[in-house]
Amino acid sequence: MLLRVDQVTAGYGPAIILHDVSLHQDEGTIVSIIGPNGAGKSTLLKVIAGQLRPVKGHIVFVETDVSRENIAQRGGRGIIFVPQGNNIFPSLTVYENLEIAGAMLQDGEKAAERRELVFEKFPFLLKKKNRPARILSGGERQILALSRIFIVKPLLALLDEPSLGLSPLMMETIFRQTVEMNREGISLLLVEQNARKALSVSHKGYVLELGRNRIAGTGQELLHNPEVQRLYLGG
Repeated sequence: MLLRVDQVTAGYGPAIILHDVSLHQDEGTIVSIIGPNGAGKSTLLKVIAGQLRPVKGHIVFVETDVSRENIAQRGGRGIIFVPQGNNIFPSLTVYENLEIAGAMLQDGEKAAERRELVFEKFPFLLKKKNRPARILSGGERQILALSRIFIVKPLLALLDEPSLGLSPLMMETIFRQTVEMNREGISLLLVEQNARKALSVSHKGYVLELGRNRIAGTGQELLHNPEVQRLYLGG
């Protein structure tokens, strides 16, 4: 088991958002967290990343309790968090954004090799590598953010709404790259409003509602679950 979230309660000050939430993820898998707005999905990712400390419960990563570790410490263990929205450095160039990701490897040669692979995979980034990242479209910015995962190759990548606000074509690209990252051995935990698409690429899924576990199963089980279809997949 790669990750175990055990009976976690968490929130912001006196406002408790998550209530005894549990989740398990095996190494080499894609897991999706779905549910309505306000269910606590993004809050759960922040707790797992170390951005938010649980009030009670435990986060166990590779058999180590990391519940009291911060985001930098968990990053050193192999967890990378790609938050929703502001997930790049807009005033830096495309190249500098990738260079910062490569610095996490502490191996300049390997970082350079992986940067070149990113440029081969996404030629539009190569064309704009010396331009400020703020000139990129929304979809291009998301690809740049995800490219850091290809460079760092963490044990676990946490993605918060990777397809939010993107065109259908760019959304397909994002999910295709998600599957490709997984084939390269990276485990991924997704929070995603496009529940149908997320479950279709996931080995396992969890439904949260009002900050509590509602339903869990394989991606295919949830896709074909009548209750999930009615409440979260549009019938």
